Amino acid sequence: MKQITLAVLAAFAIAGTCSAAVKDGTYTKTVTGHNAPITVTVDIKGGKIASIATKDLESPGVGKVAIKKLEDSVIKNQSTNIDIVSGASVTSFQLLGAIKDCLKQAGAEKGDFNKRITDANKAPVTERADVVIVGGGGAGLASAVSALEHGAKVIIIEKLGFLGGSTNVCGGALNASGTKYQKALGIEDNPQKHFEQTMKGGHNVSDPKLVKVLADNAPSALLWLEGMGLKFNPKVGAATGALYQRSHYPNPAGGNTYVVTLEKQLAKYGPDRVKVFLETPATELIMKDGRVVGVKAKHKGQDVTAVADKGVIVTTGGFGSNVEFRQKVNTGVWKEADLGKEIGCSNIGVAAQGQGLQLAEKAGAELIGLSDIQVHPNGSPGTGLMLDIKTSGRNRLFINTNGDRFVNEGAARDVLSKAVFAQPGSTYWLVQNKLRYPDENAIDLLSGRTMRDMLAQGRVKKAANLDELAKIINVDPARLKAAIESYNQVARHEVEQDKFGFKATHTDDRPMVEGPWYVARKVPTIHHTMGGIHIDTGAHAVNAKGEIIPGLYAAGEVTGGIHGANRLGGNAVADLMVFGRIAGSNAAQAK
Repeated sequence: MKQITLAVLAAFAIAGTCSAAVKDGTYTKTVTGHNAPITVTVDIKGGKIASIATKDLESPGVGKVAIKKLEDSVIKNQSTNIDIVSGASVTSFQLLGAIKDCLKQAGAEKGDFNKRITDANKAPVTERADVVIVGGGGAGLASAVSALEHGAKVIIIEKLGFLGGSTNVCGGALNASGTKYQKALGIEDNPQKHFEQTMKGGHNVSDPKLVKVLADNAPSALLWLEGMGLKFNPKVGAATGALYQRSHYPNPAGGNTYVVTLEKQLAKYGPDRVKVFLETPATELIMKDGRVVGVKAKHKGQDVTAVADKGVIVTTGGFGSNVEFRQKVNTGVWKEADLGKEIGCSNIGVAAQGQGLQLAEKAGAELIGLSDIQVHPNGSPGTGLMLDIKTSGRNRLFINTNGDRFVNEGAARDVLSKAVFAQPGSTYWLVQNKLRYPDENAIDLLSGRTMRDMLAQGRVKKAANLDELAKIINVDPARLKAAIESYNQVARHEVEQDKFGFKATHTDDRPMVEGPWYVARKVPTIHHTMGGIHIDTGAHAVNAKGEIIPGLYAAGEVTGGIHGANRLGGNAVADLMVFGRIAGSNAAQAK
């Protein structure tokens, strides 16, 4: 009887994790991923999931991280009933759905491979460090590395299932002046010019002291990253709305390269110096005698307390995806526009909700400039994500649905986006040609992808000549040719500027005359929120009286005062590196 009971129990233990009914073999399913179709191949051997292979174009640091985590978990646990990865929910659900379909093809029944697996632990945990960082995005990672360099022990509290946050999906442009890369191209630049253009681009409402810190320290931040092994492309560009040719792009292109570099640096210090809590949203800053001394958080129902002996740094990013809040504070540059749910956001949705602002405000920090919201012209219809061909760089045209140019393509982001809103349907066609993509198999500096891959996804269309392009976008060929010729007259220096104010002042400016031509439809998207926690030049959070809140620091998009009413393209990465570095250093050395 005992043997029978044990056998039954063993059967129940196996049930839900695998099935003798499934047939060995290889099964494939293609599903719609976040960026593009995902093809999943599951290999069944001995009635178990032996391997999972995925062909995808998901974002490095986000979707690709989720895929690896979920594949490993499914194989280890022989179950598809596992927790998704926060911040990559679309990829997670689609991948798990594809795996389930493959198992069904193999003969699995509804309850097979379905044992509930979770890493949730209800026992409270308390950890202690010198510096606790809330938010493991670009600014948080920069703060962590800086604090470690100054001898601190560090804890990172991150609500997503991976590090890097929305830095993973940013274009990666870093504005810095007077660099060796600029000098090699004959570009004259200096921190004062960077300062002046940042002030002007921000409508002269930025805090000049903060802007000076940004401009003066951006070159050394670039060198700091190079010291960690990060490579920059020697071709200096101009991000959308940068106003000058000082945008430095990492190689490989894209913000994830910064994340990978900083993560590798963290790993050098080991678990005794730095601990990371993922899937752990912060819920409260702990106060004692007017000082911030720690953070309370939750990990899947588990209470987590992180005690900070020297300081807490808030680096949780902006609030661009919080539709209700952005509508509430939209009284500035975009007060005439409806920034409701019809307008997407270029950042990771769950990462851009503004919780860090609420935490800091409850601790006494002043919030400033919340109405300063940036709209970017490079959104993809339906999502607002900045996919495929980019508005950054030069030799690209904004063509409306009538076939006309309608704006100086080198203008600031708010000017570009307002011009798009004024067009029929608040949309336009972004047109590029062989100048930008001489080789469809080469990786693009700005997108980090090949034109071949972009064409395969279908959002970008290709035309051999302008007549064919006009047919694709349904405009009069003569009108389209006239629009492009107006640009080319400036690019050939036949006229100094056109009626929109465009001037050919960039080293890359050339006439656009030769096919193939590439086109994608674009819409405005929420890209950055310039308001947030009021900080001083040392990245200390301050109250409404300008007094430092002991133990509290902030860096990155969660702060206000640096970018004014409009951020220059390329200044965000510079901001998070410069002020993240300052926050980490000052917190680590606090008395």
